[in-house]
Amino acid sequence: MARKTVMELFAQRIKNLSLDSVTKSFPHAHPDVNPLDLYRAHLSTVLAGISGVSASSLYSVVMRTQGLDKGDFIIAVPALRLKGSKPDVLANEWGASFPTDDALFAKPVVNGSFMSFFVKAEPLSSIVLPMVRQGGVGYGRNDFGGLKDPEDPSKGRKRIIVEFSSPNVAKPFHAGHIRSTIIGSFTANVYEANGWEVLRINYLGDWGKQYGLLAVAYERNGSEEELKKNPIDHLFKLYVQINKDMKEENETIKAKKEAGEDVSELEANSLDEQARNYFRHMTDRDEQTLAQWQRFRDLSIARYQETYSRLGIHFDEYSGESQVSEESMSKMAEQLKAKGVTREDNGAVLVDFTQLLPGKEGKQLGITLVRKKDGTALYLTRDICELLGRYEKYKFDHMIYVVGAAQNLHLSQLFKLVELLGHQDVAKRCQHVNFGLVRGMSTRKGTAKFLDDIFADCADYMHEKMRQNEAKYAQIENPEATADILGISGVMVQDMSGKRINDYDFNMDAMTSLEGDTGPYLQYAHARLCSIKRRAALSEEDLDGADLALLTEAHATNVVRMLAQWPDVVKNALRTLEPTTILTYLFKTAHVVSSSYDQLQVVGSERELMRARMALYDAARIVLANGMRVLGLTPLERM
Repeated sequence: MARKTVMELFAQRIKNLSLDSVTKSFPHAHPDVNPLDLYRAHLSTVLAGISGVSASSLYSVVMRTQGLDKGDFIIAVPALRLKGSKPDVLANEWGASFPTDDALFAKPVVNGSFMSFFVKAEPLSSIVLPMVRQGGVGYGRNDFGGLKDPEDPSKGRKRIIVEFSSPNVAKPFHAGHIRSTIIGSFTANVYEANGWEVLRINYLGDWGKQYGLLAVAYERNGSEEELKKNPIDHLFKLYVQINKDMKEENETIKAKKEAGEDVSELEANSLDEQARNYFRHMTDRDEQTLAQWQRFRDLSIARYQETYSRLGIHFDEYSGESQVSEESMSKMAEQLKAKGVTREDNGAVLVDFTQLLPGKEGKQLGITLVRKKDGTALYLTRDICELLGRYEKYKFDHMIYVVGAAQNLHLSQLFKLVELLGHQDVAKRCQHVNFGLVRGMSTRKGTAKFLDDIFADCADYMHEKMRQNEAKYAQIENPEATADILGISGVMVQDMSGKRINDYDFNMDAMTSLEGDTGPYLQYAHARLCSIKRRAALSEEDLDGADLALLTEAHATNVVRMLAQWPDVVKNALRTLEPTTILTYLFKTAHVVSSSYDQLQVVGSERELMRARMALYDAARIVLANGMRVLGLTPLERM
């Protein structure tokens, strides 16, 4: 039967309830994809009959609890803001009047002005487990959430652009870029899971005098063989070396100048001036110069894509600073001047927000440059052009920049300038999703702090652990790839374990542990469910036809209660944009499942009970995998 039919048949068992009546009475409810919406609707309807409060008012205050021991839903009576009787008196009156024979809920537990509601076991199992197993990878998706008009799907889906990762061409990923990559991918995945059309853009740092310096370095010491073998590594080493050479050269020039020597020839032929001249050729669109730069860019992107592939990440567009033309920035400068947003100061062009905006906002945004004295445009001008160009091209409904907290001021200035230019609607569609720093990010050897080194070290560490169990190791088809996924999972889960704005300490030993709430533990929880299914050797037909009424144990009910929450969690993650929203749920679910194994054994049980319990565990496997994919993890079936 189809997923919606499961819900329709279930709703028919409950007096005065149908899917149509729920969606008409509660516009934000989607019981055909979220079982808890049906429960909320029923609870609100029953309480409305008892209390005289409208069902819609009650629906808005029916909240999920923080833990299964506290119930499934809780209502804070004060949140209704009713005049007259005291909230605790009302809570006790409503609790006493709640029917003992309700189809879905036991009588509430009243604590002061709070009412806690526990769902009954059998009805929940009969609805949730078929929904999960039939929905598969689609269970939990909120396809209604991204519609421009939920009443008229023909109007299409809302479109969002998520800009994230954004490394600098010819340089390896560092800690800031990995955070942007992980959090940005998660953000894109969450919007996609909630029905939005998502465009992932990688806005590369691929322009500026530093690329002139890199070209000079390659002319001096570059190797075609090394460039083809590992372009980013080779170019980065050249860049580090030439910066060292340039520093020494500048110190020599400074010393000679202080000694009264003529250094004009040295300055004219200096590495700094050579880089400046090279970049000038780039901005003048010299074909030969641009061809070399384009080659560096293409080779770098190809190498980045290997890393993104390991992370299961793709981009719809590789943009970059180079894509913004000098002409467009000149026009933008004129527009800013015409609007009275900028003023000149000793040849430079600046924006003085303290004069443009009264009070606290102006002081917070301060004063910033948009063009240097030499006429060079700065990031703000370039970013305004890029943002308005994107809106013209994509007509997005929302645009998210996933950038570190160090750029809070820059992004605030950008959005305000777009608004001052008369594009208030575009500015309102923009959001900065920020994050804190990673402290002490290094390999076990304490050397390089680049992502590929970190991943390689974690993979080696996990590979060593896997070898300790020879029997299991022999069953893994590709142990190196498995170790790589485990290592990546460790890095990503440690990154996502706290609020994204918080700094955290990189801890190699903690992230690779199979104990505690780590990436490898989450992978193990999923792989163990896969192992149980393999050993049970039941067909899908066996599981589809299982008698779910046999799942009477409290441990089974608790697993189902957790699985029922997944669509809610996906929806809530869109509001928080915190990876920990989903990660915390997955660990709680894994713990509830793990604690049930001794009581709910599959292999060795009577056949009908075996089928029912395997259907339960298979649903748990599906939900864990779905959650891991939203986080950007690749679920392992063996480890």
